[in-house]
Amino acid sequence: KMNIVYRKTKDFTEKEIEELFLSVNWLSGRYPERLIKALKASSCVVTAWDGTKLVGLIRALDDGGMVAFLHYLLVHPDYQGKGIAATLLTIVKEKYKDYLYLNIMPDEKKNISFYEKHGFSLLEEGAAMQIKHL
Repeated sequence: KMNIVYRKTKDFTEKEIEELFLSVNWLSGRYPERLIKALKASSCVVTAWDGTKLVGLIRALDDGGMVAFLHYLLVHPDYQGKGIAATLLTIVKEKYKDYLYLNIMPDEKKNISFYEKHGFSLLEEGAAMQIKHL
């Protein structure tokens, strides 16, 4: 059985982050310098490790009391389907349980059911919006 260790520290390297993000083909992985800077500046990052291998990550941005935004929840393909994403999400939900809102904007519709299973609901009148500077 795998012994996955979860950490709330930002003790990862640029290369580890780059490899994890590229393993799921995320565009962010092509900007490792910006990505590590962004993660180090984030309110909360929880990572999942199999020994010395970074296998999963979730990060949140918050305002200190009212609203937290979850942005990035990813697990290396070799480790998917083992409950790692669910555990990462549970750790962050616990951290923000006293906030008024915990928001997530899934990039892919196929992930909606995963978040619904974890207590999130679609905003009836809402729509996700974005400006891309690519």
